[in-house]
Amino acid sequence: MYIRGKGEGRLIMGVYIDDLIITGGDADVVGKFKKQMLSTFRMSDLGLLSYYLGLEVTQGAHGITLRQSAYATKILEKAGLADCNASAMPMEMGLKLLKEGSTPSVDATEYRSLIGSLRYLCNSRPDLAYAVGYLSRFMEAPRQEHLTAVRRVLRYVAGTMHWGLHYHPGRKNEGTPKLPGYCDSDLAGDVNDRKSTSSLIFFLVGGPIAWQSAKQKVVALSSCEAEYIAAAGAACEAVWLARLLAELVGGAVLAPKLKVDNKSAITLMKNPVHHDRNKHIDVKFHFIRECCDRKLIDVEFVGTELQLGDILTKALGRVRFQELRGKIGMFDVNSKHSKT
Repeated sequence: MYIRGKGEGRLIMGVYIDDLIITGGDADVVGKFKKQMLSTFRMSDLGLLSYYLGLEVTQGAHGITLRQSAYATKILEKAGLADCNASAMPMEMGLKLLKEGSTPSVDATEYRSLIGSLRYLCNSRPDLAYAVGYLSRFMEAPRQEHLTAVRRVLRYVAGTMHWGLHYHPGRKNEGTPKLPGYCDSDLAGDVNDRKSTSSLIFFLVGGPIAWQSAKQKVVALSSCEAEYIAAAGAACEAVWLARLLAELVGGAVLAPKLKVDNKSAITLMKNPVHHDRNKHIDVKFHFIRECCDRKLIDVEFVGTELQLGDILTKALGRVRFQELRGKIGMFDVNSKHSKT
């Protein structure tokens, strides 16, 4: 990413190999820069951004919408599920899979190919992040039960082909940009090694801009410790996002507000004193204490029913899953009742 200029004349250019995205606050400045680029390099001006690296972009007075409908269609065709029956959820509630299952082995290359494709689809689909991340743990020696679970995810994709994310247009003089975020964890959710799953999700202008669902590197001894480790990872992401946003807008941003649903973990974050109950926790996870002390992030408690990160830590029931899916900003772009 490259930045030039200040104020209204500020230009931002994102580059991936030979694909460029150019944006700025002044259309004349953007046009002048494009002419300079065209006079120096052999390139094509494709106009207003509508498609980029598999992401379909719709821009209008009501904001920006992202989806990957065309890419999802290709995945289903490759898997032979273009005309399959749709599923209401990507994963059965409470599903737990063993690495050494009792079912026959399946083609590992096919399994890895499907997982890789689904992981890229997660770039606009946070509702898939947990299921795809969980099934990625079995790529070494996949079995029939693992492939069946992957096909369940694909059937869910078939039923939500045109779902995507919406970002509201920014308003001038609306104040310093805000980065609200949520982090959560389960406890010992992986039955193979008893490690927990961490999640984080951050929002900007009404939509999620960063999310993650990942197995923790160590075994947590309590729910407090699992939440503390998850919050430490979210703090790293929050600090990086705040610095990136400050650089992009050319000004200060408010400290990201991180919402956690475990009061014991919050107390541990804000307590600079090390004692016997936490001395076994790896030093790197105590980074969040420094972030709180320097006010780089603002940690606050949120009730479990309002914890949006819950959708990224476990396979939920249908009602809860669909409730959280809506709250994190997912919607059917093609629906006449959509936000557009």
